[in-house]
Amino acid sequence: MNTLKIGLVSISDRASSGVYQDLGIPALEEWLGHALSSPHHTISRLIADEQDLIETTLKDLVDTEGCHLILTTGGTGPALRDVTPDATLAIADRVMPGFGEQMRQISLHYVPTAILSRQVGVIRKQCLILNLPGQPKSIKETLEGVKDENGKVLVNGIFAAVPYCIQLLDGPYIETHAAIVASFRPKSAIKAQ
Repeated sequence: MNTLKIGLVSISDRASSGVYQDLGIPALEEWLGHALSSPHHTISRLIADEQDLIETTLKDLVDTEGCHLILTTGGTGPALRDVTPDATLAIADRVMPGFGEQMRQISLHYVPTAILSRQVGVIRKQCLILNLPGQPKSIKETLEGVKDENGKVLVNGIFAAVPYCIQLLDGPYIETHAAIVASFRPKSAIKAQ
């Protein structure tokens, strides 16, 4: 069976130089451990906000490591050092604009400054690459969506669409724990148990 391979890239000048501990990769690993019911393997990279370095890292994770999914965290705002979306677009074969639109829609439920985010979703070869926010709380919100006090989903998180997208790219069949994030597929794309 083809195991899902996920690249996790935390982009931060200060965390990569040891000024403070990176929180992005641990938050992603914890969330994926709870959300995915399918087997998966992660490959992590902690790097500085340098466009060439980000591009090289993303290309390596797709072209050499064979990742099906890459989640980046950090570097998506308007500051001059925030170049994650620029690097992501530079190595992309296709842009998936719905992911960036949905991430901003979710985050706007929590903070008005979400409109400043430049997060993108792209495809390189057969890998989906998504730019996530830098804060663990925001990462979780973006992946899971907006829920009411009873846990009912009001706005879908972006991860609801990830398993089917990877399936369409001929990647492994991914299943999630519906209580955390229910993945959506058309009936014709659901595998029999």
